[in-house]
Amino acid sequence: MFKPITIQADQRGLLFHKGSYVKRLLPGTYRYLSWTQHTVVVLNIAKPFAVEGKDLQLFLQDEDLLRELDVVRVPDYEVVLHYEDGQFIQLLKPGVYAYWNLLRKHTFVHTDIRQPEIPAGIDRSVVMKLTPYVQCCEIASHESGFLFYDHALQRELAPGKYYFWKGPVSVMVRTVDLRQQQMDLIGQEMMTEDKVTLRLNFVCQYKIVNPQRVLEMKAFDEQIHIQLQLLLREYVGMQKLDDLLKRKEEVASFILSHIQEKGEEFGVRFLGAGVKDVILPGEMKDILNTVLLAEKKAQANLITRREETASTRSLLNTAKLMDENQTLFRLKELEFLEKICDKIGSISVTGGGDLLERLSSLIGEGKAMGK
Repeated sequence: MFKPITIQADQRGLLFHKGSYVKRLLPGTYRYLSWTQHTVVVLNIAKPFAVEGKDLQLFLQDEDLLRELDVVRVPDYEVVLHYEDGQFIQLLKPGVYAYWNLLRKHTFVHTDIRQPEIPAGIDRSVVMKLTPYVQCCEIASHESGFLFYDHALQRELAPGKYYFWKGPVSVMVRTVDLRQQQMDLIGQEMMTEDKVTLRLNFVCQYKIVNPQRVLEMKAFDEQIHIQLQLLLREYVGMQKLDDLLKRKEEVASFILSHIQEKGEEFGVRFLGAGVKDVILPGEMKDILNTVLLAEKKAQANLITRREETASTRSLLNTAKLMDENQTLFRLKELEFLEKICDKIGSISVTGGGDLLERLSSLIGEGKAMGK
């Protein structure tokens, strides 16, 4: 009794006898006696070559079958990008794969993951589909990046986006900010030469010019902070309080001139510095306020005395002029009379005599009647 088997144009058959592979079958109809124990596995050539329960190596000994297959071997240290007719299909992990080459053209791109950086030849649109297998690092335009493999420095990275395989090599990227930066020293307690304790708020601007040197230093920011703190203590310790308060701007000049000597060691260029605040203890504030108040009072008294002296000198000069000039004397009498009239509603004067004497007598009588 024959058992017919039909293989279509988009198929291939694999003939087995008693479970052992015999040969491939081309499209057509085949008949085998049922008692001969022949079996046929029909495969779709549009799909990857795979036979359930059978190892691929079993079929790779068949030269006729091998001509119709593209076989790719992926070692442990590689991944392979699989393309069909130029379109990315999948990423192949270590193993052996076979694909029919009858309907589609298969291409394979081998990548050694012991070199973690993804080659520039792989299109970025493909890389975006490999998220589970890829890590991305970005370097901003104001940064400099440094690439490490297994904690060993490889090279400096310019601004941009970089992709690396997640593989046997550990990848790390460290970045250094190249923009102008500012360091604040807040509430620094220091003692002046005359043993006055005060607090300073100090600020310093700098810019990193040698980022690799910065990476070589442990606790970079802390080291700069301590260096500034030591220079501040040195300067304040050499100044009396009054001199320090009068010449606060000289603190910045002293600090900058000395910290610049450390610039190459730190890999930075110091741009500016200055004292923001000088905070004195409460008792010292009261003392300085008392001194300042006394100084201002003395200045006010001096100004008052100068004004009084000037006023007296002016009256003396006026009196001399009136004594020498009768017309001026009469004008002063009229001015005096005008001022009196401004204060009194009406005045009646009878009889002769000097006008000023009569007005004086009238004012005197008015004061007596009021009493």
